[in-house]
Amino acid sequence: MNVVGIRFKDAGKIYYFFANNLILNFKDKVIVESSNGLELAEVALANIEIDEKKFDKTLSPVIRKATEKDLDIYRQNLEDSEEAIRIAQEKANFYRLKMKIVDSEYSFDRTKITFYFTADKRVDFRSLVKDLASIFRNRIELRQIGVRDHAKLKGFYGTCGQKSCCSRFMSDFSPLSIKMAKDQGITLDPAKISGICGRLMCCLSFEEENYVRARRYMPRPGTMVQTEDGEGIVLTNDFVKEMCKVRVKTEDDVEIEEYYKASDLVKCK
Repeated sequence: MNVVGIRFKDAGKIYYFFANNLILNFKDKVIVESSNGLELAEVALANIEIDEKKFDKTLSPVIRKATEKDLDIYRQNLEDSEEAIRIAQEKANFYRLKMKIVDSEYSFDRTKITFYFTADKRVDFRSLVKDLASIFRNRIELRQIGVRDHAKLKGFYGTCGQKSCCSRFMSDFSPLSIKMAKDQGITLDPAKISGICGRLMCCLSFEEENYVRARRYMPRPGTMVQTEDGEGIVLTNDFVKEMCKVRVKTEDDVEIEEYYKASDLVKCK
């Protein structure tokens, strides 16, 4: 089966659709039908042949390549979504709901509006939905998201100066733990290991495997090792360079502290 992989959002999950005899290229805009109705999406994987048996359901077809008229409709929907956020927040404030409307999204055919919001607790928004439905005369969906999803949705900039990883290329969030910071010898100051969302930085997971591997074979601080200059004790490890700082007593009975490649050291028995 000839299929294409498409994304509905930047760095979003890739969904497969039947190519429908269309020759599509990377970044092409297409019109497809999803559970939300007609949607404009972007090609992330161009035409590829995949065994039909690998899919557990029948794939929906790509309806057409997006025309200039389609793109104009999409741009208008984006503009109108900004006004929709303002109206929804005003109504939420009217009902004294402790929620922040952070984004809204019209389906391409404008049959549905999805509002994304953050809140510390669950919110009873039934009255708000009825009010918004009467204003917009559309199907309304309110979807509560977490702080990490909020950062991904809005594309904030991190302390590194770059757009957050989750909004640039991460399609899923990786499990994170404070142990990763310990493994990598990073300060445990929350301000320095937390992302713009207030949670642990996603980039902690990117090199964790390499640090774990390095820790397995590099001698721990306090280990006696044999170096080219004599026997010494390991003081610290540089996991990035895979080198160890060792205090060695030379033949002249002089103590020196030098860095040695971990692969050149031999543990003393």
